[in-house]
Amino acid sequence: MQHQTKLSRQEALASYFGAFAFITAMVATAEFFGDREIVLPEIAAMAVAIWAFREQSWMQQPEKIFLWPSITALMGFGINLLALPYTAKLALILVGMLGLFALLRYSLAPALATGFLPIVTNATEFSFLTSIGVTTLVLMLVVMLFGLRKDAPRTAPLSHRAMLAYLAIIAACMAIASAAGYPHLAVLPPVAVVVYESLHMKMYSAKMALKQTAVLTLSAAIGVALFLAIDSWTLVTVLDLLLMAALLRLFGMRVPAVYAFPFLAFVFPAAAVPALPVAALIVSAVSFSLVLAYRHWLAEPQRAAMPAE
Repeated sequence: MQHQTKLSRQEALASYFGAFAFITAMVATAEFFGDREIVLPEIAAMAVAIWAFREQSWMQQPEKIFLWPSITALMGFGINLLALPYTAKLALILVGMLGLFALLRYSLAPALATGFLPIVTNATEFSFLTSIGVTTLVLMLVVMLFGLRKDAPRTAPLSHRAMLAYLAIIAACMAIASAAGYPHLAVLPPVAVVVYESLHMKMYSAKMALKQTAVLTLSAAIGVALFLAIDSWTLVTVLDLLLMAALLRLFGMRVPAVYAFPFLAFVFPAAAVPALPVAALIVSAVSFSLVLAYRHWLAEPQRAAMPAE
């Protein structure tokens, strides 16, 4: 994460409280209606990143907080309804989302997760789209009404090289998972978002890759353990949020995807939930190793060769 705004202790506490209350309300609504598709893991990450971390790169064009996740979610939802093999659906949404970013010259990392989500969770109810629309609209309105976006350019250059690297990394994970007989664990939306952001970081190292793998794996393990041990979704949510905050503080990191991972247990097929921590470890290790390789052999030498300004 980059371009975060420093807040006073009082502002930080109020921001975290607002984000946690919003996430808890989403899950409580899903529990009340008995509809798991209302639970959106990436919305948890977005709420914390935008309201608490004040991640400016996610707010360059505030209206896109609503538009981009809603568009990619609609794309993924429609593709999921097609009579296609699972891997083909993932490939189609991957190309579609990157094509959207390239065509309209604006990318928003969490929109990747909302595009993959309806396919990896097999979302088929329109409550999924309604939840996406309502929650992203609220996120956008808070940014606009409370002036969370600082004065900054509304545009940022797109790295087509990094986007191609992202395409190759996700495709490689899909191929490895399919060959191993676990195609449904090929793409984990929280990991997919962190991979995209890592490809665009100014600096990246093996230490960073290891820490990302560790916090994502631990967040998945904690989330699954609580989900399987406690019947109340709302109670699990509160515990998840508090423990994720403690986990990131322990590692000295700000990785919004950590807040998304526990909620995959709510929406993943029941048979696959116990495997989520192991999948998180393997997918993270493979993905971030490939990111590191790209940064070492392609991105960094190119940057070093550029003339100094």
